Amino acid sequence: MTYWTYLPQPERNVSAAQIAKPLFALHSLPTPPLALPALDNLAAIRASIRRITALPEATKHFLSERADLLEQALSTVDYVLPRAVLQGDPQHRNALFNGDDTVLCDWDTVAVGQPEWDLVTLEIHCRRFGYSHAHYKQFADTYGFDVTRWSGFPVLRDIRELRMITTNARKINHAPSSAAEIDRRIAGLHCEDSSLAWNIL
Repeated sequence: MTYWTYLPQPERNVSAAQIAKPLFALHSLPTPPLALPALDNLAAIRASIRRITALPEATKHFLSERADLLEQALSTVDYVLPRAVLQGDPQHRNALFNGDDTVLCDWDTVAVGQPEWDLVTLEIHCRRFGYSHAHYKQFADTYGFDVTRWSGFPVLRDIRELRMITTNARKINHAPSSAAEIDRRIAGLHCEDSSLAWNIL
């Protein structure tokens, strides 16, 4: 059993820039004295693909091939930030106001790995879900690192987006209304459309 403090929320939404401070603080912590899993987005992608039952085999094959290609590309990536504790899915819906401050919530995917993964995730949410570039830039300026200007960004971006797609694809049977959106996102992968706006699932 765990206990959490209830934080009543105002009507305004948390901005990306307000997530930057607690995320930077998390990434700056020393390694904790307990075992945390290592982040492995590709393993998560493959596990999701194996569990997808609502997509054609050809589509699943396409997703698997894309994962293979991205794994090869990942082996050439040079990280620039030190390993740290990761929130795993930092985004606007996974942060809460705590008075004048902001705190991170939803710790289902906490792990140890490269902070670049968390930063890429936040950028994806800004770009895909209707936030302006200026909104993302305020986050990057506040955090002190713009992941989009790092050479490894395209590879991590594509892997993280593939994970977001495959995670939702394995849940289609439980959320059939998401099928059309998953199809849209996969069509975007086929034409390498990194600017396609996504609908939140």
